[in-house]
Amino acid sequence: MPDTDNDLTSRSGRWRRMAGDDWAAFDALPPAIRARASQHAYDPWAVNLLALWRLFRRQTASTARAERRLLNHLDRLEALERQAFAEGHARAHGVPLPHLAAAVGVLRARG
Repeated sequence: MPDTDNDLTSRSGRWRRMAGDDWAAFDALPPAIRARASQHAYDPWAVNLLALWRLFRRQTASTARAERRLLNHLDRLEALERQAFAEGHARAHGVPLPHLAAAVGVLRARG
């Protein structure tokens, strides 16, 4: 992990970030995965995504099934990270995150 990382959350204690070239990994992902990753609430770590993409493609023997599986995984991952961040925020400040209290979802670009 480079010293220039600006992620100040507790993610490094929760997940393992794989080493590699993030930009090359991002470019190697299918377009639908790149689009979803670019709108993820948190940085989904492109090197990790590429490793999962390759694993899912081997396991399913289908590019389409692997893509759907990774998109579903990104949804679950984002929900887990939001929950962990919300719990930490509530512990630290005694109140829920405002956007969760308002039941507002993640803002994403359309189309």
